[in-house]
Amino acid sequence: MSAKVIPLKPRSSEPSLAPIMALTAQGMNAVNQVILERMQSEIPLIPALAGHLIAGGGKRMRPMLTLAGAALLDYQGTRHHKLAAAVEFIHTATLLHDDVVDGSEMRRGKAAANLIFGNPATVLVGDFLFTRSFELMVEDGSLKVLKILSGASSVISEGEVDQLTAQRQIETSEERYLGIIGAKTAALFAAATRISAVVAEKSEAEERALEDYGRNLGIAFQLVDDAMDYDSDGLEMGKARGDDFREGKMTLPVILAYARGSAEERSFWQDAILGHRTSGDDLAHAVRLIERHDALGATRDRARHYASRAIDAIAGFPANEARAAMAEAAEFAVARRF
Repeated sequence: MSAKVIPLKPRSSEPSLAPIMALTAQGMNAVNQVILERMQSEIPLIPALAGHLIAGGGKRMRPMLTLAGAALLDYQGTRHHKLAAAVEFIHTATLLHDDVVDGSEMRRGKAAANLIFGNPATVLVGDFLFTRSFELMVEDGSLKVLKILSGASSVISEGEVDQLTAQRQIETSEERYLGIIGAKTAALFAAATRISAVVAEKSEAEERALEDYGRNLGIAFQLVDDAMDYDSDGLEMGKARGDDFREGKMTLPVILAYARGSAEERSFWQDAILGHRTSGDDLAHAVRLIERHDALGATRDRARHYASRAIDAIAGFPANEARAAMAEAAEFAVARRF
């Protein structure tokens, strides 16, 4: 990873995903076709439950990154379409499992699948999507691609378990938190971008550059997600505001507010994270404490650092439409409010 960081430059307009969406639109049509075909089953519950989440929207950031990386490298083939679908299946499977573990009520602005279909069915359909993703990897025929994506799947699972064990642990450090989000979120971003260099048969250095881009973008993306749990409306986020707070998750805004707080404030956080202070009034108090110590600003500052590192990682590639779109996607990850 490069040690050089290019600061994010002021823009005349808000950064947007529009450039990367336009860049990958044609390819995403092919990816979505693969997704629709491979989520089918003779067991009606499987496409019904999978479709509830997949058809529910979402930015499709991870498969878009596979396609954008291919465009950056001027890859003219089609292998990346199935692999981008595999990436999305891995992501969707983890969301289904997460919602069961967390007892979530909302996902992407609608009722979570586990509330509609039940926990057992949700877990099993998540497993089905994992198997579909591995079928697509095997069909591609590249052992290197298989190693990258299967490795990422393993790391994601480890990150989710680590997050579970850190839940309601008030002494969770910033270092451990960054390790958790690096595993549960950034690992798939990194793998999604790296495989585009593999199918394009580029050098190890180019693979690593794209991997660094994805990893840093993923960390920035998750940092902002965790900030938004305390500063955004639930309808904007597609999930209930304060979910992390009620679930006792030690995200960076809480870690910083706790570290900077008085003894009285720390006592509140200890009770809240243990699950003894989870009412609407308690959430409002938590938000006030986070604002008092500028924990959201500090979280977004860290996100900007990682976004800058992402942009720096692809600075060595030729300046073209794809590189500009990927850079703006990193800026969007930090500036977004939903």
